[in-house]
Parts: sequence; C-alpha cells; structure tokens
Amino acid sequence: MVKDKKVTGFSNSEEAAVALTDVVPFLVEDMLKNRGSIYSKKEDWQPYAIADGLLITGQNPASSEKVAQLLLEKLEA
Repeated sequence: MVKDKKVTGFSNSEEAAVALTDVVPFLVEDMLKNRGSIYSKKEDWQPYAIADGLLITGQNPASSEKVAQLLLEKLEA
C-alpha cells in the first residue's frame, strides 16, 4: 500500500522523545521506509501532512488539522 508513495508518520526521534522505542512493536518511520515508501518528516512535533493520490498521512497528533485540510481538498475535487 505504501510502496513508492510519499508518506509521513510518527518519526523515530519523536518515539524516542516519549521513551517508547522499546515498548512499541515497531517504529513507524522504519516500517514505512522498509516497505519502500518515500518517507519524509519535519522537525519533531511540528505539524506535517502529505497527500499522495488518495493516501493522506500525518506525522504526529499536531498534524491532525493539516490531514483534515487535505481530506477536505480531496473531497471537494
């Protein structure tokens, strides 16, 4: 689903900042990269969202408004 798609998601450094790298079953950033996506991110905790076709992803909870804006744009098109 994410191969060759532009995506973002919770970064490894954000996961480390909340001390959960040893708790979660996998790191989202690593998983997306390993599955062949074109992963990008902004600085920790900054809002960031990407749309690639119908796939819309946000980096972190602060990105929810940007994700919603991209979804509305898709729905209006």
